[in-house]
Amino acid sequence: MTALLHFKSPLLKTPFHPRTEAANKLWSWGNWGGYTTALTFEDLAMEHSAIRNSATVYDLCPMIKYRIEGPEAADYLNRLTIRNAAKLSVGGVHYTAWVNDAGHLLDDGTLFRLAADRYRLCCQERHLPWLLDSAHGFAVTIHEETEEVAALSLQGPTSAEILRRAGFDIDGLRPFRMAEFPLGAGRLMISRTGFTGDLGYELWTTPDQALPLWDLLFDAGQLHGLRPIGSDALNIARLEAGFIITGYDFTPADICVREDRLRSPLEMGLGWLVDWDKGHFTGKAALMRQRDRGTDWSFVGLEIDGNIPADGAILYHGQKHEAGVITGACWSPVLKKNIALAQVRTKYAGGENLWAEIYALRELHYAKMMMRAKVVDRPFYAPDRRRATPPGGF
Repeated sequence: MTALLHFKSPLLKTPFHPRTEAANKLWSWGNWGGYTTALTFEDLAMEHSAIRNSATVYDLCPMIKYRIEGPEAADYLNRLTIRNAAKLSVGGVHYTAWVNDAGHLLDDGTLFRLAADRYRLCCQERHLPWLLDSAHGFAVTIHEETEEVAALSLQGPTSAEILRRAGFDIDGLRPFRMAEFPLGAGRLMISRTGFTGDLGYELWTTPDQALPLWDLLFDAGQLHGLRPIGSDALNIARLEAGFIITGYDFTPADICVREDRLRSPLEMGLGWLVDWDKGHFTGKAALMRQRDRGTDWSFVGLEIDGNIPADGAILYHGQKHEAGVITGACWSPVLKKNIALAQVRTKYAGGENLWAEIYALRELHYAKMMMRAKVVDRPFYAPDRRRATPPGGF
């Protein structure tokens, strides 16, 4: 009987929900991994503007988090992921991905080395069965700690100044490094990481410290334009930064139904992550074969004529031959350009004579438009402040 009434169970609420609920004037909510998450709080344009011109906070609690620890944790992660986890020093963070035996992407994420024998892996999808199966024979324990960690993303050009005013000395914190600080009766870990391609930090603590942390940041950020943002504004920023999202830009191999939709790291522009010399890892043989013969698909950035976002548009070569699909697109308020990310057949990835088939809603009717698309380098937007150490003051 209980199973039949599952639809009456609300989504989980994060430790920050009392604050995000009070701030969500539009009452715009979505589902992220079984949690209630804000899509837009008040005004999408202002939220995106704050990412690029002041500072923002975004609730990261729904992001899946795994604690991986034990004397063979580094060896295990080297077998699991395509990057060399042993080279990651304590206090460091790197972006990585993992694949199945056929070399098809399962997910990507960030790996934090908390101690010599302890890591945290953060990702979009849940993979505990795969992680446990992959751990066979290794002296390692794996635990999902999503509900045990309260996390906020603090991003934007004034984010460093807000942390300074809140009492945290982050001037020496370099990109992809982390440091610990006292917070009330607990601890706060600050990593110089984020998903906006701008200056920013991610803050990690325990659920009991979540609301005090939120209040501390907003007290310190009163003069620096701090505001909460939802997933819609973050999506625009991540597109400007050229970042991919599992389930949007590629389908995870474990849930992909159609064989021709499977993608490898090489096909998604992640070949730079692969450490070919670190020894065996899951999917290495398949990826080496693909590396040697070449890929059927490529992942590219596009600038598209006009100002109508081309999300989901089919790409054509010469307006005749289907060449690929756009996986994410927006009008960039910063660049004043129509940008997109796309899977394109490699033979067309040079960008000559590509066209996007866009359907624009015009007073209840859709107008079909064929707009020229040009392949460009990613990221589309990359301000120098994102790497400046110490960050500038505002």
